[in-house]
Amino acid sequence: MHRRLAAEPPEAAPSPVERPLGRTGQMVLPFSLGGEGVLRTTGRSREAVPVILEALRLGVRYCDTAPAYQQSQDYYGAALREAGSASRRSIFLASKTHDRTRDGSLRLLDNSLKRLGTDYLDLWQLHDLRDLVELDEIFGPGGAIEAVEHARADGRVRFAGITGHYDPAVLVHAMRRYPFDNVLCAINPADRAQLSFLETVVPLARRLQIGLVGMKVLGAGRIVADGLAGAFELIRYAASYADTVIIGCWTVEEVRANFAAGQRFAPMSSPELKELELRLEPRSTDYTDYKRLT
Repeated sequence: MHRRLAAEPPEAAPSPVERPLGRTGQMVLPFSLGGEGVLRTTGRSREAVPVILEALRLGVRYCDTAPAYQQSQDYYGAALREAGSASRRSIFLASKTHDRTRDGSLRLLDNSLKRLGTDYLDLWQLHDLRDLVELDEIFGPGGAIEAVEHARADGRVRFAGITGHYDPAVLVHAMRRYPFDNVLCAINPADRAQLSFLETVVPLARRLQIGLVGMKVLGAGRIVADGLAGAFELIRYAASYADTVIIGCWTVEEVRANFAAGQRFAPMSSPELKELELRLEPRSTDYTDYKRLT
């Protein structure tokens, strides 16, 4: 039996490290909960639900998931039921569609809402954009952008966004074609070696006042495992650019450690950013293998 949160928890006190998520009006912490880690599994509710409950208890605002992440949405649904209705109102819940068509995306949306146990998403994102052919399908007749417009009009979705870690040029094209509210992209100190998101997507998002969320922050944990940088400095690096960073956690202890790192956040200076980039440079391709081969 999971430890139950109070049905009506007191409003969390504002954190000194909170900042706005673009123009959405939502305040976020440097650390947010990713939809992967133990959440991207099947049949592990006993481990996954406590991870979400701990994030909610600590006051994490932005919560990430996707239909493609196995039972991630189911675990969120179970956690939100256990935590009580006030917890749903206190978070910014983000899910995605990997379908490129209107009808297919709307079916995924309805399934997501059912599994999450909610009647709306705060953010719905076009998931893992990889090439311009996909964009033409999304923006063509019967494409997924029609689903976005429809769902926003009927209240099932508040804000719309895009995600990608394969080719930054695709995200740049998408941001120039439609007034998205948020972009989720890869940010870590190895990024500048090739197809840099930091040099393309990040400045455009800032110019357009689009919310900016970082992923691949720890290089799937490999940067830390290889001893080249600690989790705290990697979170600090990415959060120096992004409004918040999402990290998939495997345990309650990881949630606590990442949250504590976020609470200690202070932006890195230019010399600190450069030093960390130079430290990873000899092995940069090991930590950006999710990108398109150049």
